[in-house]
Amino acid sequence: MKSALKNLVMFKMGWTACVALAAAGQPLWATVAVAFVVALHLAAVPVVVKEAMLLAASAVIGLAWESLLVWTGLVSYPASGALAPLAPYWIVAMWVLFATTINHGLKWVKKSWVIAALAGLVGGPLAFYGGSAMGAVEFSHTLTSLLAIGAGWAVLMPLLALISDTIIDSSWLEPRDAPRPAKIIPVFERGLGSER
Repeated sequence: MKSALKNLVMFKMGWTACVALAAAGQPLWATVAVAFVVALHLAAVPVVVKEAMLLAASAVIGLAWESLLVWTGLVSYPASGALAPLAPYWIVAMWVLFATTINHGLKWVKKSWVIAALAGLVGGPLAFYGGSAMGAVEFSHTLTSLLAIGAGWAVLMPLLALISDTIIDSSWLEPRDAPRPAKIIPVFERGLGSER
C-alpha cells in the first residue's frame, strides 16, 4: 500500500510539472521532469527490462493515439509548434509517465476489463480537462473532444493492462539467476494412475 501511494504521488508530481512546463512553453523541461520521475521509478522496480518494455509500448500507443487526436483537430497543443500533425514529444513522455502506474499505484485496473474500461472512460477526459485548465491543451469543441477522449481511453486502458500482464508474466524476461516457480499440474491433467 505504501509503495502504491508513493508511486501515485510521484506520478502526480511528474504530471503537474510536465503540464505546467508545457503550458509555459517549455516542452523540453516538461520532458526532463517526466524523465526524472521515470528514472526514479525504474531504479526501484525488481525487473527493469519488463517495466521498460511496458513504458516503451505505452510511448508507441501514446504517439499513435495523441497524433490521431491532433490530426482530427479534436485537440491541439499550443507548445507543439511545427510538429503538428504529430503529437508533441512531451505528451508522449506523459504516456510513459502514466505507464509507471499500471503495475503499481493503479494495478487495481488490471482486475477486469470492465474496471479498466471505466477507469479510462472517466480518467482520460479528467486528465485532459485538467491539462486544458492549465493551458497545455486546447479543444476544438470541448464536449465532443472529451467524449472522444473518453471513448478512446475506455479501449486503451484495458489494452495497456493486457500488455502489462503479458510482459509481467513472461518468463523469458526474468533474470537468469531468478528462482523459477515450480510448475503446478492441475488435477484434471494428471493421469489416473498418478494419484496414490
